[in-house]
Amino acid sequence: MSVIRLSASRPSTAAASSPVLASLEKRIDGYFHNYPDGHVTCGRAPRAGDIELASNDYLVLAGDRRIVEAQSKALQASEAGPYMSGVFIQYLSTQRTLERRFATFFGYEDAVLCQSGFVANEGLMQAIAGPDIPVYLDMYVHASMEQGVRAAGAPLHRFRHNRPEHLRLMIGRHGPGVVAVDSLYSTGGDFCDLEGLIAVCEETGSILVVDESHAVATTGARGEGLVASRGLQDKVPFITFSLSKGFVGRAGLIAASSRFVEYFRYESRPAIFSSAILPWEVTRFAKTLDIIERAGPVRERLHANAAYLRAGLVAAGYDIGESVSQIIPLVAGTEANTARLAKALEDEGIIGSVFCAPATPKNRAMVRFCVNQALNQAALDRVIEACARVRENLFDPSWPCFRGTEDRVAPPSQVTAAAG
Repeated sequence: MSVIRLSASRPSTAAASSPVLASLEKRIDGYFHNYPDGHVTCGRAPRAGDIELASNDYLVLAGDRRIVEAQSKALQASEAGPYMSGVFIQYLSTQRTLERRFATFFGYEDAVLCQSGFVANEGLMQAIAGPDIPVYLDMYVHASMEQGVRAAGAPLHRFRHNRPEHLRLMIGRHGPGVVAVDSLYSTGGDFCDLEGLIAVCEETGSILVVDESHAVATTGARGEGLVASRGLQDKVPFITFSLSKGFVGRAGLIAASSRFVEYFRYESRPAIFSSAILPWEVTRFAKTLDIIERAGPVRERLHANAAYLRAGLVAAGYDIGESVSQIIPLVAGTEANTARLAKALEDEGIIGSVFCAPATPKNRAMVRFCVNQALNQAALDRVIEACARVRENLFDPSWPCFRGTEDRVAPPSQVTAAAG
């Protein structure tokens, strides 16, 4: 008999001849060998006085009194929720009203709520791809797209990040299919080359899917995202987004034609086999949409804060890649280097998010900063000054984030922040 240590506290015994348990134990051993002191993404808990740059709540709506009150009233008024699959709740007029409102918001014929952004992407890809339809993914697109491709059994091809010319080459080799990208990339902070991708899709007879998760609420005059803000809905048949970012909830959405939405509800396995969105969640999202549509000045503060911090970091000698948004990557390379960077920032009271494989390519691990609209200039200056000290203490030219110019070309004091 051999000891199978699937539980650290209560080892169990199993036959030494069990190849399944032996294989699993080997994988678990590998994890603890790589992370004997805990996973690299696990830092210390935020403390009073820290500046937190880890949240996707870009407009700072999570605790908004108007949203909380609306959801609370809906919860108190509800006698029972639809605790069942979404395929059985078409009678709920409040959800259909919100879906149609989202469709109008994005400029599409219809929309369907899903249980999460992951479910939306996985279900969409499973519903539109197949063994005879290849799928082309930007190498930095969200992992949920890949999961959907694999569920569909479709041929999967990756193209170089934001390189329409490489996509064109790949389609020339493997044939027209489905192309999936993010509008605003969650690790790089750069926007997709939307017009370039549309041109390739039109040339090759392919169709484009755009995940708007990090652009909705922050991009466009009403927060409508990249596709709608550029008036390109007729060129992009499907957009998706996660309501866990700017909408500070937990759901996903697909905007498309009414014909497709009807098909999706009853053919997408993740949609069929997941529980429905609850009524008080629908109320929360409706109130959040009210606020986001009218949040122009708040978006302006967000963009000004992000520009200020980007300029300050570049002036302090950081390479922030192609970021042009509220998402700012500090790529340290290896996980060990990234852990050192995160710890040094934590010691300064700056809390970011650690990203590593599989969320990034191997040896492209990073600390990601997410800027929000509520940061004032004193807080932004503190981040910049702390990062300057961290760079001075840890400087190593092999770290990608330290390869920026060391010239103070734009001192933080010369960049104007909107927040006072």
